[in-house]
Amino acid sequence: SLEPVEVVITDTEVILKSIYFEFDRSNITQQGAAELDKLVNVMEKYPDMVIYVKSHTDGKGSAAYNLRLSEQRAQSTVQYLVSKGIGKERVSGKGFGSTEPKVDCRANCTEEEDAQNRRSEFKIIKR
Repeated sequence: SLEPVEVVITDTEVILKSIYFEFDRSNITQQGAAELDKLVNVMEKYPDMVIYVKSHTDGKGSAAYNLRLSEQRAQSTVQYLVSKGIGKERVSGKGFGSTEPKVDCRANCTEEEDAQNRRSEFKIIKR
């Protein structure tokens, strides 16, 4: 699949290059930080924009574990944006575990497919 070189803003979401998380981790990677900085720039350009972060995991581990991990990823993402000066009333997030895979490969996922499922997405709540 193609990934945007720069930020793409649609009616419903801000699309960045994929922000992947390492297996079993919720910390923002250096690559993730570079992409989130682009989101910060967009939100500074559009001061009324409100974003909802949807974070996901791969299908490894129990449903309860994945839900908890994805929630930690969502909160790490929100905290990063707030740390860069985005008002906390403008950004919220939720973890969805492995309930909404980008690649629906069930238990037969390759490492690349698992990595694609460990991601965050940025929905526009208010423009």
